[in-house]
Formats: sequence, C-alpha cells, structure tokens
Amino acid sequence: MKPSAHQATAETRAWVERAVIGLNLCPFAKAVHSKNQIRYVVSEADRPEALLAELGNEMNRLAAADPAEIDTTLLIHPQVLNDFLDFNDFLGAADDLLEQLGHEGVLQVASFHPRFQFAGTDADDVTNATNQSPYPTLHLLREASIDRAVAAFPEAEAIYEANMVTLEALGAEGWAALQAQCKVDASKPV
Repeated sequence: MKPSAHQATAETRAWVERAVIGLNLCPFAKAVHSKNQIRYVVSEADRPEALLAELGNEMNRLAAADPAEIDTTLLIHPQVLNDFLDFNDFLGAADDLLEQLGHEGVLQVASFHPRFQFAGTDADDVTNATNQSPYPTLHLLREASIDRAVAAFPEAEAIYEANMVTLEALGAEGWAALQAQCKVDASKPV
C-alpha cells in the first residue's frame, strides 16, 4: 500500500531526527535540520523516467534557492525504484542529469534506500543501516555546504568508521527498535 505524502515525509523526518542526527551518522545534519533548511519532497512518480524529470526540477530548484532557505533536499520516492539494484543503477542517470543541467561541482546526489547494501557486505549486515532510509530517497546536497562542513570537521573520512562502530554496537535488534520508534514518532500529531 502506498504511503501518503504526509506519512512518507513524517517517517523520513523521524529517521533524520532519530538515526541520522540521533546516532550522529552525519554530524552536519543537525544544523540544517534545526534551521529548517531541509526540503522534503515526496514524489508521485511510478516510473524511473518520471522520477528523473522530477529530480531535474529539484536540482534546478535547489541550485537557484537561497541556501539560508533551502540548503539540501530529500526527494522521497516510495512508488519507484523499490528494488535496490534498480535504484543503484538509476544513480548513474542521476549523475548524468546533474552534469547535463550544469550543476556538476555545485550539487551532488547521495543515496538512501530501505535495502541499501554496501558492496562486499551481506544484506543483513547492520552497517548497511547507515544508508537505510524508510523509503528510497535521493539526497541533493550543495557542494559549498559540504566544503564548509568538511572544513569544520577536518577528519570527515573518520565518519564512516565511526558509523560502522555505532551500528555494530546498536546491533540488528537496536536498529529494528529505532526504526519502530520512527514509525511511532511519525504517527504523532504535529
């Protein structure tokens, strides 16, 4: 059953708050979240071609927006690319589109998926959870924001290792509990 746009946004926002910020998986997320600079968009696309067109629109919108208003965009697409391998293949088209639109070096696309799996890991490896979102999600980031964040956190490459340690300590049961809590958080009235 397809989630409503409200439900998909609420669950994604709860995941950002509890997992991304709460577990400190991305030390740069808290600032843009607290300043309400994250744009959440739920796509109605049910075909990759329609999603690609919407992604292009969101790339243009973010590139043109004042960073103080919108610093990053999460394009949530629950109806398309639910198979992780299809989603992973789509990322090449997303990068090609970024270049075609002239946003290479300005924006970049990061990827999150409920069944995200790093190369060389088993599907049930808890460390995959660093990139496991409630729904398939394309994250548009500004290169300038990344550069500022890396300058403020000079050992950015250590984030990946710290995330692995955090998730291994949390374990599969802890991750499942966190995901369940996100659903509870999302169901609360705003």
